[in-house]
Amino acid sequence: MNNDKKGLNTICTHVGELEDNEFKGAVSPLYMSTSYQFEDVDVKRYPRYFNTPNQEALCKKLAALEHTEAAMIFGSGMAAISTALMAFLQAGDHIVLQQTIYGGTYHFAVSQFERFGIEYSFTNGWEVEDFEKEIKPNTKVLYLETPSNPLLTITDVKGVADLAKKKGILSMIDNTFASPVNQNPIDLGIDVVVHSATKYMGGHSDICAGVVAASKEHMDKVWQTGICFGGSLSDYTVWLLERSLKTMVIRVKAQNENAMKMATYLNQNKDVDNVYYPGLESHPGHELAKSQMSGFGGMLSFELTPEIDASLFFKELKLIKPSMSLAGIESTMLSPTQTSHALMSPEDRAKQGIKDSLIRFSLGIEETEDLIADIEQAIAKVKSMTVTV
Repeated sequence: MNNDKKGLNTICTHVGELEDNEFKGAVSPLYMSTSYQFEDVDVKRYPRYFNTPNQEALCKKLAALEHTEAAMIFGSGMAAISTALMAFLQAGDHIVLQQTIYGGTYHFAVSQFERFGIEYSFTNGWEVEDFEKEIKPNTKVLYLETPSNPLLTITDVKGVADLAKKKGILSMIDNTFASPVNQNPIDLGIDVVVHSATKYMGGHSDICAGVVAASKEHMDKVWQTGICFGGSLSDYTVWLLERSLKTMVIRVKAQNENAMKMATYLNQNKDVDNVYYPGLESHPGHELAKSQMSGFGGMLSFELTPEIDASLFFKELKLIKPSMSLAGIESTMLSPTQTSHALMSPEDRAKQGIKDSLIRFSLGIEETEDLIADIEQAIAKVKSMTVTV
């Protein structure tokens, strides 16, 4: 049966699994070898070539999830992003990047591209017109991220993909925040999809990995660059990631539901100034998100009112973890200015609208009543510390 006709849970559970022909185990066997026979074999296997048995099997699952012909797994999200970008860029080329993107991607662009003679421009917004304004004769890549990190802006994926095709430019998207459960950019015309698999694909805050998925033609270029950069993933982690992907749909749908409930609650809370979540009808990108996503995701951001110190608020949380990453089954919060976007200058953060008071909230799978109780007790404690003169 064609993978396109299989349900998401079936793909996550069965596509790409390795058969245990010797003992008939229910899960894929783990092949830990870093050295394989080279004579009388069809494939010369080596971890850095991304073709060990576990790597190959997992990549079939990833390609099926993103509706692509091929995929590759890397040692981190940034290994995947940097390898993919450098596969399609060389000295003299120009790239247009969306203004609101992950801080690590932003830092890679501003700290590395000039060293390789690559020109770059950031859009002034996240509309299709903002991308078109920055295109030059030597532009080779349009790079977008939607929903964006950390303000959950929504970009018209098909609109950017159509623009890229019209101009003969490659389109690339970071699909991490959405996950393949909520959004499939290839179906909207995007050429290359990248992920931090550390997030929803791993889902348990114990795996660091990255993914690139595209056509076989594009993935061949990524492979040629990847074997030089050497950002492969250990087979044990590959095996763990395959295990985690089996429950991704169940986890993500629960996180979608929790995020919608918490965004609604925070939006009505008098101690909260702004809530950024595309599932809210008040979000400027709500209708667009509804048209290109099957779920609004498990991420949101919000700002407390000025009289509530966010740093004190973090310290008073009892259930929600103040933690660096996102998308685990446990709910976490962080300050983007201190973590994910700390490498950006205050001026550049201000251009993106990232305030020091902004809190990024990754929803887990807990009962929302417990999360609300934790937020309310933390706010109450911070308020009680305020000394009125």
